[in-house]
Amino acid sequence: MTVPTHIAIIMDGNGRWATRQGQPRFKGHAQGYRNLRNILKAASDMGVKYLTVYAFSSENFKRPKAEVDFLMSLFAEAAAAELDSLKKENVKVVASGRIDELPAKVRKMFIRDIEETSTNTGIVFNIAVNYGGRNEIVDAARKLAEKAAKGEIKPEDIDEAALSGCMYHPEIPDPDLVIRTSGEIRVSNFLLWEIAYSEFYITDILWPDFNEDELKKAVAAFGGRKRRFGKVSDDE
Repeated sequence: MTVPTHIAIIMDGNGRWATRQGQPRFKGHAQGYRNLRNILKAASDMGVKYLTVYAFSSENFKRPKAEVDFLMSLFAEAAAAELDSLKKENVKVVASGRIDELPAKVRKMFIRDIEETSTNTGIVFNIAVNYGGRNEIVDAARKLAEKAAKGEIKPEDIDEAALSGCMYHPEIPDPDLVIRTSGEIRVSNFLLWEIAYSEFYITDILWPDFNEDELKKAVAAFGGRKRRFGKVSDDE
């Protein structure tokens, strides 16, 4: 089985899962967090080197305050509770997004986990939080503009490689496979620069029900794809 080096997941459907269970939306988010723990381990066991998850978009701050407050508390609690396990499992934590705009408690816990797992050599767990694909491109453009203003680069020096080098984590390769749960067919401002040639896998399964077997189905589907990157394959 061909295993993607980098899998990115849009974890959608927590609220709908809770509604179908006759429970409030926050119960779905709590269950989604528990499921993420399992998927991270499953991905690591399969040999995936990088896992990026869309935990909270910059647009999610527009949701009801009670839901946003719950999610922020959940992030802080999860970051505190999981550190020992992450260190034991050799997971390296990084984060993508405008982390400096998060509530102080959440930001502090994320930074702690990032720092204390920085030397780990296992799967890289990239948490996209307060993240927007357009924001990332804007932030990269600002970095290049600052360099140009200082005379460090010329406009003609700006190319794809230069812009890629200013993304949040240029050391992480572009996703091979993007998984979206809950059946929605859109990218939702996720990794707009990085997914130019990613393969997509859409499933109607809601995120809390997306288990290891479903992950294996997605990876198996990826293994059957022919990735051309704009070229024509040899058998065509």
